[in-house]
Amino acid sequence: MALHTSHHPSKRNPINIIRAETRRRQNPKQSIRTPQNPDLLNLPWAIIISKMQSFSPFSFRPFFFLLTTLSFVKTALTQDGFCSASPILDADSNSQPLYWKVTNPTLSPSHLQDLPGFTRSVYKKDHALITPESHVFSPLPDWTNTLGAYLITPAIGSHFVMYLAKMQENSKSGLPPSDVERFIFVVQGSAVLTNISGNVHKLTVDSYAYLPPNLDHTVETDAAATLIVFERRYSGLENHVTEQIVGSTDKQPLLETPGEIFELRKLLPTSLAYDFNIHIMDFQPGEFLNVKEVHYNQHGLLLLEGQGIYRLGDSWYPIQAGDSIWMAPFVPQWYAALGKTRSRYLLYKDVNRNPL
Repeated sequence: MALHTSHHPSKRNPINIIRAETRRRQNPKQSIRTPQNPDLLNLPWAIIISKMQSFSPFSFRPFFFLLTTLSFVKTALTQDGFCSASPILDADSNSQPLYWKVTNPTLSPSHLQDLPGFTRSVYKKDHALITPESHVFSPLPDWTNTLGAYLITPAIGSHFVMYLAKMQENSKSGLPPSDVERFIFVVQGSAVLTNISGNVHKLTVDSYAYLPPNLDHTVETDAAATLIVFERRYSGLENHVTEQIVGSTDKQPLLETPGEIFELRKLLPTSLAYDFNIHIMDFQPGEFLNVKEVHYNQHGLLLLEGQGIYRLGDSWYPIQAGDSIWMAPFVPQWYAALGKTRSRYLLYKDVNRNPL
């Protein structure tokens, strides 16, 4: 039904105004704004409502949906487009420390940051995507002055735990439960690792440590630091013993990846004593996995840098630095790197054990 007004019905019709605004933004040299033709997209809400009420003697309720649509139209017509994220955090990315976006993520595109209930996080029976706006931090049991966010636990279906540990000044770690091994990786700040023998190691960004089960140790900080921690109950083999390992990613050699083009480093030995490994995988923009993997291994993933698309089962997810993923056994999985910079992710993978 046409809308009737007392003057210039074609100009006062909101549909015509939206169409005209679209043409104006596509061709800014031909502006159609006049005093008789106000731009509803830029008017305060109160004025829009008053003008909408004057369009027709009928109920105002049918126009509520149109009011909501106008805000999305305005966003869609901006220079950056509807799905463009805020560029603020990327402005000085070249001067930022390594992995800075893990602790300073872009929580959502700018036009969705104030949308109540919005999250990219997803949980399904065979995979989960946990994004930073969903993290819930609370004091870590047995740690001092440290907040933790559990990203993956056995409650989700995994046989390992993955969590973020935010340490502050004078923070100190606790010990994992009996027979549980631990792997820590520094993504921000620095920490000092000391074991029962008195050996001391300073861990900085991109460095890591593997702690065998039942090894007495502490991790301490005198300033803010963020760790990603993996823990699992050790599955031992007779005559095979693990040892403490301390290292850094850049010290590990690149390994061959037959049939693939990404770069791979393994942070732990491949010997039978170790029942899991941690991989660092690098993709340049446009690179992707050639194999669409389906296997018995579980994964816990943290995207350290970049952005891309991850296929999990029949779903496709845009991901960015700071996102975490759990992959159950046999879930189809595939990744492609997007954007203008390298993608790097850290990946937990159980190995060297019979699945029976």
